[in-house]
Amino acid sequence: MEENILDSTISSIFQMREDFSDLFFIVGKPLQLKSQGRLYSYPEDYPQSLVPAQVEEFAQLIIGGVDRLKRDLEEFGACDCSYAIQGARFRANIFRQNGHHAIVMRKLNTEIPTIDGLRLQPIFREMIKEKSGITFLTGATGSGKSTTLAAMLNELNQTSEVHVVTLEDPIEFMHRHQRATFSQREFGRDFPSFPIGLRSALRQAPDVILVGEIRDRETMEIALTAAETGHAVYATLHTVNAGQTINRILGFFTHDEEQLVRERLAETLRYVVSQRLVPKVGGGRMMINEIMGSNLRTRETILLGENETRSYADIIEASATFGWRTFDRTLINCYSGSLITEETAINYSTNKNKVRSGIDRAKQIAGVKQMDSRSMKLDPADADYEDSSLTDTRPTRPSVDLMSLVA
Repeated sequence: MEENILDSTISSIFQMREDFSDLFFIVGKPLQLKSQGRLYSYPEDYPQSLVPAQVEEFAQLIIGGVDRLKRDLEEFGACDCSYAIQGARFRANIFRQNGHHAIVMRKLNTEIPTIDGLRLQPIFREMIKEKSGITFLTGATGSGKSTTLAAMLNELNQTSEVHVVTLEDPIEFMHRHQRATFSQREFGRDFPSFPIGLRSALRQAPDVILVGEIRDRETMEIALTAAETGHAVYATLHTVNAGQTINRILGFFTHDEEQLVRERLAETLRYVVSQRLVPKVGGGRMMINEIMGSNLRTRETILLGENETRSYADIIEASATFGWRTFDRTLINCYSGSLITEETAINYSTNKNKVRSGIDRAKQIAGVKQMDSRSMKLDPADADYEDSSLTDTRPTRPSVDLMSLVA
């Protein structure tokens, strides 16, 4: 099989459906692509199931003879790498399942996102002003963590004269030097492991360090040290909310180390941003997030832990004026603005009872507004004039500034 067959196959998929996010090469299924959260077979008209020899040959083309990738696949059953064709780059994971090779390729965006373009909240511009400490972007794979981080670094690039060192697996967005200076390093090509790469980064005079993903205790330890020694650190974790993020960090360490880690984290943590993608009305998906910053109550809860009277969710709710928000509050706001359905809001909620109550209140407010609108309209037969200011033209659901809440 020639390499251009793989490239031409991917190119033809671009022509059919340019908005796909992932490609799947799984034995026994046709080549599949994911678009807007759904899987589609390729080609749609006459899809043919892939056989083991096809997938294995595609895998070898992507690996390209790199010994490290061959070794990882042999020893660990999976390997990660990047793959490029003209006009597109991919993050590829090659793994073994049921005795056969399998491949999942994530399409990487080539255009650098912006805070305004993603419609991120104003608080994100406050996050990048931090000169030290650690900020976590969390969420499941494919929830947009790397895209959000790229937008934040892009803003730094346009506003600050700083040295940014990134450790990525693989490099997803290539930042051009503007006011900032970028040193972007790729796992496997530029450094052999995240702990080694992060230790080296501390000797490269960085102002900002991006750790693509913290996967082990050693990397977390060095990241905390970097945050304590005057660096702004950004990192990602696969956690779903602020509380789980704190617990995940503590879980990297032993029970005997827990109190010391709590003290270090209370001093260095700046923000936890958690993201999810949910279906929106009219098709497609939208990003919703939870944002927790650092204040006296946050630090106290990190030090002492959550209990019946002290929880991260309550702290976030109480700090809404600072731009913090829970997933549940964002879901209720999105429902109120007719951006998502009631079913979506409940299905993606953390506390379903709280979201149901919020939706009920939104419905009550909408009903009152409808009644007010009808009662305030004058009957022309009973009046000499109609004052247009008495007609309520607001939407039937309570209006909120949603563009400042969601992407």
